[in-house]
This record gives sequence, C-alpha cells and structure tokens, in this order.
Amino acid sequence: MRRISGAVGIDRGTTMLFTDFAHDGAMWTGSGPREVRHDQRYSEAFQAPPVVTVGISLWDIDHQTNSRVDITAENVTATGFVIVFRTWADTRIARIRADWLAIGPLRDEDDWDVT
Repeated sequence: MRRISGAVGIDRGTTMLFTDFAHDGAMWTGSGPREVRHDQRYSEAFQAPPVVTVGISLWDIDHQTNSRVDITAENVTATGFVIVFRTWADTRIARIRADWLAIGPLRDEDDWDVT
C-alpha cells in the first residue's frame, strides 16, 4: 500500500484467474454463460471502500471463436473485493490474468479516535 498525502492510499495487485487449457476446464471446453470469481484482499484495510478498477493483463483466447469477455470488481469493501470474469456463447479461453488498482481513504495518524 502506498500512502499519498497522508490520508489517501493506493494498492495494486495481479492475479491469475484461471488456466483452464491445462486441465480442460469450463472456460476452455465449455460453452454458454460461464463465470469465475476470485476474492481479493488489500495489503491493508482502507478506512472506507475504495474505488477499484480491474483490467486484463494477459489473455490467451482461441482464435477460431469470437472473443467475448467481461471483467469487473464486485462487492467492494474496505478490506477487499471480488474479481468477476465472464464469457458466453462459444468463446474458448485458455487463461486470464487480471491486474487491479484500488484508491481510497486511509486512517491518518493525525486522526483522533474519541470514544
């Protein structure tokens, strides 16, 4: 986690979501709607849910079918989120790696905890 101007933090990561070609998984051999979900945790908690962006940093897709992909962050909280990857129809995907970036508020050392 990088701290920017005291109370703003930036965290990032990379995750191999699947390698379905290696074991004839559903993304490689299946058809129709398919989905993979991956829980992701930040290196430290934010004070409130951050803004999260997710992108594909590696894709290995069969050239004989259309490339249909949807990737997003869902259930964003102060401690983590879920990366959701979807495809549909006859798209065949061997593997996908996702990179993510989260920007949000951190507790500042000057914050007072008055209870």
